Amino acid sequence: MTIDTKSGNGRTTGRGIGLAAVRGLALALVSLPGAVLCFCLSLVSIALIPIGVGLVTTPYVLTGVRAFANWRRVLAAEWGGVRIPPAYRPLPKGANPWTRTFGMLSDPATWRDLRWLPVDMTAGFVTALLPAVLLLYPLEGFAIAAGLWRVLDGADGYWYGFVRVHDQTSAFGAAALGLVLLFFAHFLTPRLLDVHFRLTRAVLGSNQGELAERVRVLTETRRDAVDTSAAELRRIERDLHDGAQARLVAVGMDLGTIEALLDKDPARARELIAQARKSSVEALSELRELVRGIHPPVLAERGLADAVRALALRLPVATEVSVDLPGRAGAPVEAAVYFAVSEVLTNAVKHSGADRIWIDLHHTDGMLRATVTDNGKGGAEIGAGSGLAGVERRLGTFDGVLAVSSPAGGPTMVTMEIPCA
Repeated sequence: MTIDTKSGNGRTTGRGIGLAAVRGLALALVSLPGAVLCFCLSLVSIALIPIGVGLVTTPYVLTGVRAFANWRRVLAAEWGGVRIPPAYRPLPKGANPWTRTFGMLSDPATWRDLRWLPVDMTAGFVTALLPAVLLLYPLEGFAIAAGLWRVLDGADGYWYGFVRVHDQTSAFGAAALGLVLLFFAHFLTPRLLDVHFRLTRAVLGSNQGELAERVRVLTETRRDAVDTSAAELRRIERDLHDGAQARLVAVGMDLGTIEALLDKDPARARELIAQARKSSVEALSELRELVRGIHPPVLAERGLADAVRALALRLPVATEVSVDLPGRAGAPVEAAVYFAVSEVLTNAVKHSGADRIWIDLHHTDGMLRATVTDNGKGGAEIGAGSGLAGVERRLGTFDGVLAVSSPAGGPTMVTMEIPCA
């Protein structure tokens, strides 16, 4: 196993005008047809509800609209640093088409999505396209000055912005205007893309929705925390009853037998003493394992970084650990991340077929992030009954999130984040 500890020097990314222009152009080209398609399908499907066809199609169409809106939320967060939390009401599992249709239509978040689509295909399209236009339009001015004006020149000349180009002198004027536009593009291009994302948040987001979503999440995480605590208590009770307690009861019975055999059968008494000693050692070992499962001593004494390294050392797979933590987190946060990483590593060893695992721990922007990557067969997903679902519930108690990327054929990357000072 290789362990590499990196010094924290921050992770910074620059958003230059070129990157902003490319992202804006990609948004404009993809989002316009997507918004138009989603809006038209939604109108047609909702209009067909009275004749029954819409009852079947509307849930699927609105699910597609939500997926499109959530994709834009992800881009807003990753490209613009603008977070737009979804606030959709949960639908009952196995609901019939009638319940699903009117459940989604009664959700205010659905109507925010539908109101956002026309805005996205108009003002959103323009604000996404402007960064690219502001960067590329000056190039036309330079091309005109280089001689393109001779091709474009007509009876009334060629207008570049407010400059009428009809000879080489006016062509140089177009180049001067292009230079001025390029100067402003240096400052405005990234800001225009920010305007696009903030417009998206203004229409797609909702303070009331955020509050309702926050209440819902807190309710769910509180319930999960209670269920997890109860399950943990049952596990401890079961382990004590089936393990250490049973062995200690056996030791007590052996001691009683030894007391009766000391004078009658000393040889048998010595055998029972050896057996009692072995049982007591095993009981002590099981108690230590139980304590380690509740809160590992290495975690309490040396912190999360060394505890994760100790986990990696016990794995039968080659593991590389990279740590960039400026200090120690709170004990509950460290415990949550430790057991989450432990569960993910267990899944990777058992099910992925990987021969190499990478663990990365770092702290940035007020978040403690742990990433576990393996080169296995992939196909991991968060689902009921899976270990990852338990990890998600554990992190949710601390407002943490779990993200899984595991295409068929691998690799699998599991990212865990918990807010942490």
